[in-house]
Amino acid sequence: MNILVINGPNLNMLGIREPSVYGTSTYAELVSFIEEYSTTNNVNVEIYQSNHEGFIIDKLHEAYYKNVDAIIINPGAYTHYSYAIRDAISSICIPTVEVHLSDIRKRENWRQGSVISDVCVKSFMGEHFKSYQNALDYLTNLERENNAK
Repeated sequence: MNILVINGPNLNMLGIREPSVYGTSTYAELVSFIEEYSTTNNVNVEIYQSNHEGFIIDKLHEAYYKNVDAIIINPGAYTHYSYAIRDAISSICIPTVEVHLSDIRKRENWRQGSVISDVCVKSFMGEHFKSYQNALDYLTNLERENNAK
């Protein structure tokens, strides 16, 4: 299974940005966590991070042409207002899981909504790195179920 993991703006600042909310683990540690967990579970991952909305959209479009099996996306602040990313996810018809390190439903009012969740097959949030692990597990189980049909 080939999964693309997309991380949006400011994820590269993990360990520096608001440690009381996001913890002290770095982005490099997040990447290592995802890669190690994926290897253990025989999943190929490509991990991509950008602070630029258009680059994220380009990566989503590229996933369609590369026949990626599934996508995990943490769109960062774009979660709350990027209809362009929402439309890109919707247009490529690849099972996509939304993840967040913190629980956006328990954050500031403006952070509580997601414009992309309705085009995603599932959302995991509030469990720091485990949100990504849950997304990987969900997608691999989804593929097993689809292959069994």
